[in-house]
Order: sequence, then C-alpha cells, then structure tokens
Amino acid sequence: MSASDIDLDLKRVTVLTGPTAGGKSALALALAARVGGVIINADASQLYDCLRVVTARPRAGDEAAVPHRLYGVLAGDDMCTAARWADMAKTEIAAARAAGLQPIIVGGTGLYLAALMHGLAPVPDIGADVRAAVRALPTDVARAALEQEDPASAARLMPADRQRMLRALEVVRSTGRPLGHWQQQRAGGLGAAAVQGLVVDRPRAELHARAATRLQAMLAEGALDEVAALLALGLPADAPVLKALAVPQLAAHLAGLCSLDDAMAQALFATRQYQKRQSTWARGQVSGWLRVVPTPDGVVVA
Repeated sequence: MSASDIDLDLKRVTVLTGPTAGGKSALALALAARVGGVIINADASQLYDCLRVVTARPRAGDEAAVPHRLYGVLAGDDMCTAARWADMAKTEIAAARAAGLQPIIVGGTGLYLAALMHGLAPVPDIGADVRAAVRALPTDVARAALEQEDPASAARLMPADRQRMLRALEVVRSTGRPLGHWQQQRAGGLGAAAVQGLVVDRPRAELHARAATRLQAMLAEGALDEVAALLALGLPADAPVLKALAVPQLAAHLAGLCSLDDAMAQALFATRQYQKRQSTWARGQVSGWLRVVPTPDGVVVA
C-alpha cells in the first residue's frame, strides 16, 4: 500500500479509520514516514499492554520507525471511557504539534473518534437502580420499551445493538429526556473543520479474507498463550480487555468448552460482524471524508 496518492492537509489533524483488518496501520505508517507524523491509537483494545498479538498492535519495528502513542499504555484491569481517551488523544495531539509533527489518529473505535471530533454529551450520572433494572431486561423487551419512551433512538439503532439500546433507555428513564436531547449539547470536540478524515475501504469479501488470514497469523504468533496469560491475571469479568476480538472465543477453548477450530470459526464470525458495524459507522458518521481504496498498485482516493 502506498501513501503517495494521498495529500494531507498538515494544518488539520488526520483521522484514519475503517474496518478492522483493512490495512489502517500500514497506511498510517506510510503516511507518518512521508510527512513526519505521530501515530495516535484510537483502537480501544490496543490501549492495553497485555494483548499485543491478539489486538494486532503495531510491531516493535514499526513503533521504532515513527512515533506511536497510546499503544499498550493501560493495564488489563484499567477502564477507559471515551472521555478519558479523548483527553489523552488531545494531549498527544498538542505534543505532536509542539514537536512540529503531524498528528495522525488511527483506529476503528467509533465512540472514541466521535468523542474527539464532536465532543461529549453532558448526560447526568445514571442512577444505579435504573441501570440495574434496564440491564436486566431481555433485548426484545428493551427494544419495545425504547420504541415507546425514545422513538427517535429506537429508529436510529439496529435491533441487535443491545448495548446502545440499553444506554438510550437508561438515559431517558434516569433523566426524563431522550438521549438525542443530550447529544445536541455536545461540547469539547475538535470540530469538523479541524479534521481531515480518511476511511480505508475494501470490498466485503476482501475484508473477510483478510480477517481470516489475520486470525491464523495470530494463532501462529502465540495468541493462545497470550490469552492464557491474560486469564491468569484474574481480571474482573467486566474488564474491557476480556471482550477484545477473539479473546472470548479462545478463552472458551482454553476452558475446554469448544474445539480450537470452533473457537476460530466463532472468532472469525465475530470479527466479520464487527467489520460490518465499523463500516456502517464510517458511512453514517464521516460522510464527506476521503475514501481510500487499496489496490495492488497503491491506493485510489475516491
């Protein structure tokens, strides 16, 4: 993949996103080497120090070639919110500018990118009793309730997106106002004018094939041992790092609950579902950004 066809606006922060296994890291490395850049991680799983292989963190040689920031900076039991990551990213952006380097934000965690670009909604704290009651609801019951109490959110969210449905429902029940009311009051973001956005795009079949290849490479590089070491840490069940792609499936295999072939098949399915969600987010949130289509001869900017 070549970066020679992409003209960066060095007065703005570069944000590079797209589905997992699409080639974002390789393109970011080439861009940073060409313009003198700092690569700032926006992948929630790559923040953690205990999953280099499974999360496909940049290799040590790549990290030595150009500056990389926010990779492997958190312990496995550390919780990172979008607000916390956005604050860390802004600190790294300021440091890059002070050093005369181009900040290049790279990753596919849409919630993080939205917080950085658009700011955060000032949603009041959710009452513990409300949260517990909402989280105990079956998905179909929660969906029906959301359609009654916050129809705008229900219309926007996919039926299978349980996490965001529950979030919208607990907000309206706890605050008396729908989530959209709070989102209209976002503050603290960089703003669209300050960002040059790039979206790595590939045909779905190619993305699926690359995901399968990546999973096999992870296995060969020691993914099972890495997950076993992670489980030995005795982290809380709700630790985000335990939900990283392929971790639940490989953990199930290590516990004797399924064969390795079944675990890999389930991990591939989960990865493809995640790729789909990331593509949907990119189309809906970053319209007007440059679409970067990798080809055998380089990249095409659409």
